[in-house]
Amino acid sequence: MNIILRLEEFGMLLLGILAFSFLPFVWWWFLVFILVPDIGMLGYLFGSKVGAFSYNLFHHKGVAVLIGVIGIYLNSTYMQLAGIILFSHASFDRLFGYGLKYEKGFKFTHLGKIGK
Repeated sequence: MNIILRLEEFGMLLLGILAFSFLPFVWWWFLVFILVPDIGMLGYLFGSKVGAFSYNLFHHKGVAVLIGVIGIYLNSTYMQLAGIILFSHASFDRLFGYGLKYEKGFKFTHLGKIGK
């Protein structure tokens, strides 16, 4: 992936970390929950179509922002945390070239094919 796109994703990851710092949670919560969105990969147990949908649901930044904004509106720090974790995780994944998935299979992403 182009270096400028990786820098952009790194900046968004830093934004997620900054947003987390405004929440009343200890730092280890971020470290513990940052990999939780990968639970979306379990959808691949039911085929590529379900897998792509569930993976993309947990890795879509629009979903993350929506959850975070709802958390702000409802004054729910847990929903804000969920939104920040989803957003940060998606940025972290894209920093390493893992994009949203196509139904064709796990290796096929909007950033290109993963691997050789």
